[in-house]
Amino acid sequence: MVKNVFASRWGVIAVGAVIGVLAALLQKLGNPGNMGICVACFERDIAGALGLHRAEIVQYLRPEILGLALGSAVAALATKEFRPRAGSAPIIRFVLGMLAMIGALVFLGCPWRAALRLAGGDGNAIVGLCGLTFGVWVGALFLRRGFSLGRNQSAPNMVGAIFPLIIVGLLALAFIFPQIPDQGKNDVLWYSLKGPGATHAPFFVSLCFALVIGVLAQRSRFCTMGALRDLLLFGNTHLLGGLLALICAALATNLVLGQFHPGFVGQPVAHAQHLWNFAGMTLAGLAFALAGGCPGRQLFLAGEGDGDAAIFVLGMIVGAAVSHNFALASSPAGIGAHGMAAVLIGVALCLAIGFTMSGRRA
Repeated sequence: MVKNVFASRWGVIAVGAVIGVLAALLQKLGNPGNMGICVACFERDIAGALGLHRAEIVQYLRPEILGLALGSAVAALATKEFRPRAGSAPIIRFVLGMLAMIGALVFLGCPWRAALRLAGGDGNAIVGLCGLTFGVWVGALFLRRGFSLGRNQSAPNMVGAIFPLIIVGLLALAFIFPQIPDQGKNDVLWYSLKGPGATHAPFFVSLCFALVIGVLAQRSRFCTMGALRDLLLFGNTHLLGGLLALICAALATNLVLGQFHPGFVGQPVAHAQHLWNFAGMTLAGLAFALAGGCPGRQLFLAGEGDGDAAIFVLGMIVGAAVSHNFALASSPAGIGAHGMAAVLIGVALCLAIGFTMSGRRA
């Protein structure tokens, strides 16, 4: 049996470094500032491209998300790790995905973007990462109490294949219905003409970079939430090395490319309302911990046949639509009109899920 070097301590560190470098390069090539790769933000853009929300500035069928999932699927198939399974509290996972997205869009970024924002000099990311850590810590307390969503079961091949097939279908849509210059809508897809949705690296470059990351992340089990969870629960720093390497590599690349701009005010696609930066990421971190993975890890699991992870991803996409349709999402001007209420309700729901599903047999 060939050893999986990517899953070793130094392998995870190398994967984190590759992600950091490629993310910073994607920003240089056209992606929004401090947003070389943001799973939450890019899933929100996909929701907009499909017409699920009406926010005209965040609509684009992001190839990064498609590439991450497909790269994971290719790696899993090549190494015989593609294992169709499902059946572990799907409706709870869907709701947790929605709540995680709501929290992330109050902060304006997932854990990946929080790390990249820090590497770009955005001081607000420190507050967000503290909130993320606190949320994961609360989730770890539930795990200590025996929290479980139950065990998934082996499933027919189609159950595992359906999510990668959806991704292939979306990729086909992007090729068949490309953006028409100076038009925000073609026969099927919506495209932003301004704002973050209109800011993107070349499609094929983004897709290729994401495919590479998807392969490496699937092999290494890279997970930002898992890094914090393992540290808090077991004192294990195996995955943490990858997260720190991502930050350091992105920082070094940003310094070389002139993309490091330290400060709290005027950061790209960010706001400085510290309480809600903290609270939004607390909600996201708690939802990620209860669901068992950060948004990137959920994509990789879905790519390797995990139907429960696919349900979480779909929940995040719906959560993005809800956030923008009901004024929950933040903007550089501050949090949305109903963002405060959404965070408080979301935390309450996560706590209810945590308490009622603890002490159960898996």
